Amino acid sequence: MSTPVVLVPGLGLGPESYARTVEHLVTPYHVVTLPGYGEPAGAREDLHPRALAVALAEKIRGRSVLVGHSASCQIVVETAVRYPELAHALVLAAPTGDVAMSSWVDRAVRLVGSAIPDVPKLVRISPQYARTTLPSIARAGEASRHHDLAAVMPYVRVPVVLVRGRHDLLCTAEWLERLARLSNGEARTLDTGAHMPVVTNGPELAALIERAAALPGSS
Repeated sequence: MSTPVVLVPGLGLGPESYARTVEHLVTPYHVVTLPGYGEPAGAREDLHPRALAVALAEKIRGRSVLVGHSASCQIVVETAVRYPELAHALVLAAPTGDVAMSSWVDRAVRLVGSAIPDVPKLVRISPQYARTTLPSIARAGEASRHHDLAAVMPYVRVPVVLVRGRHDLLCTAEWLERLARLSNGEARTLDTGAHMPVVTNGPELAALIERAAALPGSS
């Protein structure tokens, strides 16, 4: 029997961002939104990935495949490390968290460059950013920018699948391979897409999630 799936939207995005992925899922799933990741944040809320991992754990019903996209991968990994009983496997789509890429300017240039090939498929996501609110997105983005995902990956004790689109400039092939080595995980670069595989590569991402859900449980 497959393990349930929990999907966390990327920075500023909402449940709709996974629409083209979940339509290909057979395994039961639910999408969990968090402050800065589908929900507006309160003025005093801590939006660091470690703090949001606590919030995510409170919304998970049991041992699950945890799926993150972009900056929410950092939250998913922190959750798996802090609450190992909740993680069956991880699927990390276009993970960020490279502190060597710390400049906002560098990130913005890479994000724009990654978006250009997929513009026709991304035009419908702007309402999701409006709902989360730009101040919340900016605060959550700043918190994630100083989180070193590579420092946390060696502590993950469940199977990890890492995936990126071929044209992703934010999550490079070198970065993905590094995270895979640190976690004994599997790195996959898709032939198409960029930083939004949840939108542009739904069938391929769903297949990887299904495979992770079918893995035998670990102790």
